[in-house]
Amino acid sequence: MTRTILFCITLLLGTLSYAHEGDNFMESDMMTTMKPGDKAALLMVHFGTTYDNTRALTIDAINQKMAAAFPALTVREAWTSRIVMRRMKVRGEIKLTPTEALNQLHKEGYTHVVVQSTNIIEGIEMESLRTEVAGAEHLFKDIRIGNPLLYTVSDYRKVAAILAQYKPREGAAVLVGHGTYTPSTSSYTMIDYMLKSEGYKNFYVGTIEGYPSFDDMLEQLKHNGEKQVTLIPFMFVAGNHANNDIAVGWKQALEKVGLQVSVRMQGLGEIPEIQQLFMEHVRYMLTHKMINIMDKKKRYAAEKD
Repeated sequence: MTRTILFCITLLLGTLSYAHEGDNFMESDMMTTMKPGDKAALLMVHFGTTYDNTRALTIDAINQKMAAAFPALTVREAWTSRIVMRRMKVRGEIKLTPTEALNQLHKEGYTHVVVQSTNIIEGIEMESLRTEVAGAEHLFKDIRIGNPLLYTVSDYRKVAAILAQYKPREGAAVLVGHGTYTPSTSSYTMIDYMLKSEGYKNFYVGTIEGYPSFDDMLEQLKHNGEKQVTLIPFMFVAGNHANNDIAVGWKQALEKVGLQVSVRMQGLGEIPEIQQLFMEHVRYMLTHKMINIMDKKKRYAAEKD
């Protein structure tokens, strides 16, 4: 009960300061600008997975919660992994890309759209999504993109508080992210730093395809004399990477150096508080719009003049 109360306070404080993070957004209530005949939709965008069990607990679950939380919006979904989509097609399930889903919404007469992904960081998946949405801007009166799970400083602080609630009772927690080759891999070091600065002990962060690497994480475990660890996917779904790279590759590698290892096969998307944060992102984008960077620079220069 105490943990729940503390998290609610953290969430409230973070929400109150959210609009001031970097002054990148201006107040703009999308729903109040709609005219008779206009239609609004929420497009949920997921990387996707071929694992039905984790899909039900994450992707399907958050789609359903979004529909319940925003009854004025028609909720649709799109997936971004072409590989996963091809595998699903072989199984008889067709998933649309963001561009295909937006074109379909346009054909059905939707005029206002919020696009919300379940990406964890502002990485290449978000870069790709923003490009696709920019290409569809001319189709709608208003289209907005919600931010990934980790975007503002308050996002990191809230996620750190959530992770602390779900820390294993014994040993250290090793959060394993996907990682990226772009500078956005620094997001993983930021959540690592945030966990430590907020006083949440015995957390370690590593990535499969970026920094911190497995070796970086292992060096920290050795330095601190850890003996027992729980590997936890720092991903929305516990899919292919979780079942193979983490549950097999990382687990075996850590056991070879003498560590006692367990695996928590749970994606971030299964955690109710994480689902709530994504809903907060949607709610925020319904009432705020990102400021065009060139307009912001011109305004700044004019104010200085």
